[in-house]
Amino acid sequence: MNFALQNTAIDPIHQFQVTKWLDLRLGNIDISFTNASGFMLLGVVLCIAFFGYAASKKALVPGRTQSIAEIGYGFVADMVRSTAGEEGLRFFPFVFTLFFFVFFANMIGMVPYAFTTTSHLVVTGALALLVISIVIGFGIWKNGLSFFKLFAPSGAPFLIYLILVPIEIISFLARPVTLALRLFANMLAGHIMLKLFATFAAQLIGAALSGAVFMGVVGILAFGMGVALNALELLVAGLQAYVFAILTCVYLNDALHPSH
Repeated sequence: MNFALQNTAIDPIHQFQVTKWLDLRLGNIDISFTNASGFMLLGVVLCIAFFGYAASKKALVPGRTQSIAEIGYGFVADMVRSTAGEEGLRFFPFVFTLFFFVFFANMIGMVPYAFTTTSHLVVTGALALLVISIVIGFGIWKNGLSFFKLFAPSGAPFLIYLILVPIEIISFLARPVTLALRLFANMLAGHIMLKLFATFAAQLIGAALSGAVFMGVVGILAFGMGVALNALELLVAGLQAYVFAILTCVYLNDALHPSH
């Protein structure tokens, strides 16, 4: 355990390593319970516990927890309504769950020695594929073949369609890729930068204790930069949950109104 903590403190990439907590197999299939599984489960449990506790109060004059929950509820509802219209509110439970799952996962990753599940492409990719699958499935179910008007906007000359349709198809297929990569890359890069600055500051301050005063001054500056980066990363963690959710609303709007 001490060796693992030492590696995590020194190696900026070690924090993203998936390790087995419980070795499980189903025939030849490895279904082990890993740290990634554990922290995703923790995020779900914390999310359910928070909103469950907030909803249990049901006070006419809400307390802090109930107020935060109500603000979160209203924030996501307004996001869906402003992006996909009143009809888009049928997807409110999905967007609400998606937003707070990503938000809690990002915030848990800010805790030292915690595991950031959203810094793994397989997690963000699975969420992005879920979103685009719902968009395609619901779009075809609601609109039939009219859903494909999304790739051929009306009013353009025929020859333009020869260029426009392939571009629209490629753009649509790129949506889950960009949705997954944006969240993954931001969380991965941010955490690496935090670890590098923290390690750099510790090494410089350690050198200063050995007599290198100048190193200590630089170390203090590096420590200050690390604190500033922590504040910035907290902002990014919340912002990326918002970006993921609002892009989901934009894509759902295309399923609801493909001809727009």
